[in-house]
Amino acid sequence: MKHLTVDVAVIGAGTAGLAAYRAAIAAGKRAVVIEGGPYGTTCARVGCMPSKLLIAAAEAAHATSKWPEFGIRMDGSVHIDGQAVMARVRRERDRFVGFVLKSVDAIPEADKIGGRARFVADDRLSVGDHTLIHFAQAVIATGSSPGIPPMLRFLGDRLLVNDDIFNWDDLPAAVALFGPGVIGLELGQALHRLGVKVLMFGKDHLVGPFSDPDVRAYATRAFQSELYLDADAEVRSIERVDGGVSIRYRDLGGVERTETVEYVIAATGRAPNVRNLGLEHTSLALDARGVPVFDRHTLQCGASRIFIAGDANNDAPLLHEAADEGRIAGENAARYPDVRPTPRRTALSIVFSDPQLAVVGSRYADLAPGTFITGKVSFEDQGRSRVMLRNRGLLHVYADATTGVLRGAEMIGPDAEHLGHLLAWAMQQKLTVAQVLEMPFYHPVVEEGLRTALRDAHAQLQAFETQTARRIA
Repeated sequence: MKHLTVDVAVIGAGTAGLAAYRAAIAAGKRAVVIEGGPYGTTCARVGCMPSKLLIAAAEAAHATSKWPEFGIRMDGSVHIDGQAVMARVRRERDRFVGFVLKSVDAIPEADKIGGRARFVADDRLSVGDHTLIHFAQAVIATGSSPGIPPMLRFLGDRLLVNDDIFNWDDLPAAVALFGPGVIGLELGQALHRLGVKVLMFGKDHLVGPFSDPDVRAYATRAFQSELYLDADAEVRSIERVDGGVSIRYRDLGGVERTETVEYVIAATGRAPNVRNLGLEHTSLALDARGVPVFDRHTLQCGASRIFIAGDANNDAPLLHEAADEGRIAGENAARYPDVRPTPRRTALSIVFSDPQLAVVGSRYADLAPGTFITGKVSFEDQGRSRVMLRNRGLLHVYADATTGVLRGAEMIGPDAEHLGHLLAWAMQQKLTVAQVLEMPFYHPVVEEGLRTALRDAHAQLQAFETQTARRIA
């Protein structure tokens, strides 16, 4: 077995791992990156980019459904060529992966080690059966994998996760999708708009990333108006049959139905890849999911020499967060024991469904009742949204009841990806509702809807201030 001694050993060559490696190298340290699978990030291979390619095709197909209301007539009908759709998804996906591979190719061969890494002690890793690495510090950046409920595992090749979809040669006729969360809503709606019959099943009325009950209820109604979605499904049985899977369930009207689909898609969350890392051979404290306990501002696991970044820590499983965390972990690993906390960016999560969804800053559920007010706006009568026939949505912004500082927002609506960014920037600058209202708002734009919600919040803040002054008097 080959023996190797390094300053920083990075386990995983995804977004977080590559950022950690680069940060350690930039600090002048001897670092290696260990990868047990194919190079290429989750985002490029099976996440952000291929899913948006599928969504783009779905949006193009769906746009024609609005033509009659605009007064546009079409001879004939739109035909969706599933093979052509998936060919473009795979082709462009491979192009994005290629960009990642080029950056990996720039890493010296001596710094890239192939194989599965396992801790054998607090300062040693074995890689496969060929290399033993003695490290001063290490960064765990092993990413995550789709979680599959036990009730679906027996389906074999009729069970898919989002990773599998982007390798399809053609579109199926019908699928059942379990989990109307971020991944499920994006993929389920896209497949529906591309002509696939979609049955979407959830539980506990959870839809999207929302914790605000009013916003979640609006989102549920919005998606139910387009496709079959039961957010608290009663599935009686699931059986493999010739050509697919038979599902018996009670529908939204209480009627028992049986449907046969080609595939079942599990979009029921992702689990950190921390199993089989040999963490039991370290002194690290682990949480209930087996993830090392860590500080999100330093990414340090306890007081140890080991750091954890990206989806592996299950804190904020998003690409921009993984890049930030990889850099922070790599820098702190390089200068250990001089570990420094780094302020994190304002939380921002976006779902590229239609309408789009976004959660910014603190969620509704994270705020103590009585400490905040909620500014509201519906996009159903918002000017620009109606002009574009995209007038579905509800925005709630949360502001500190005493200071007026923006705390968070949950929204479904047109251009939520852009409104979310504006709010995240304002929150990171710790702006008050009054200060944001001093900013320019053009007419007519969707952003005027945000201004309406802020004006609602401002009026409530003024009323709260008046009530407080009266109580004091």
